[in-house]
Amino acid sequence: MRIYGRVQMVMFRDFVRRGAGRLELAGYVKNLPDGSLEIIARGDKDKVRELFERAKRGPVFACVDKYEMDTISLAEEFRDFKILY
Repeated sequence: MRIYGRVQMVMFRDFVRRGAGRLELAGYVKNLPDGSLEIIARGDKDKVRELFERAKRGPVFACVDKYEMDTISLAEEFRDFKILY
């Protein structure tokens, strides 16, 4: 998932990491140079969908203007959910 808008400097990555932890998902979230945010999540399909539904709204001070979602095949194994810097 890629999220655009006011998504950096508003605790968005931590919001996603905490949500992914509660849902027992693996993957990562990171800020991108163009000001957007990238989320890669692996786990139960319904739980991944729930995380993405939450991310569409974001934390209190965020303002999501647009988002893109895609299903991809991941070769990389994730053991937990991390914030990448």
